[in-house]
Amino acid sequence: MRRLTILIAASLLAAPMSATAAARPPARPIAASFYTGKWYEIARTPNAGQRDCEAPTTEFTGRGADGFSVHQVCRKGSASGAAKAFDTTGKIIAGTQNTRFTMSFLGGLKKQEYWVLDCADDHSWAIMATPGGNFVWLLSRKAVMDPAAKAAALARVKSLGYAKLEYPQQPPG
Repeated sequence: MRRLTILIAASLLAAPMSATAAARPPARPIAASFYTGKWYEIARTPNAGQRDCEAPTTEFTGRGADGFSVHQVCRKGSASGAAKAFDTTGKIIAGTQNTRFTMSFLGGLKKQEYWVLDCADDHSWAIMATPGGNFVWLLSRKAVMDPAAKAAALARVKSLGYAKLEYPQQPPG
């Protein structure tokens, strides 16, 4: 478990150091409700911290006006593989209309900023990235997205300049 935590933190913390282009700024404000409930990872840029990670989910639980807890789960090798969990905390950055937040790693020794670049009008999907532009995630409130919504969301991800994506397995909806 400790090795998984270190691998995830290392891959996320390395992103700003090797950035080739900055992410575009968030398109519009998002609702604070983004930071509650479960999100399923539909697509992502490949990264060492999530190698062999299938059926990834992130669950946010509110903690006060601008803070939240994060529970992430990856399954090794397949959507039904052994689960590995990671817990941390996050904080919405003031004055960003809920579009930017930080998460703490390694007991608060390191922080990584993330941006919510865009989301569906009904908040059924969202695009999250690191500000350095290296990593992006397409998240959905459902494990399996409607094909038309998925195509539209992926087109938006690609229009933001992210071409190299991988698609982790999710259990059937």
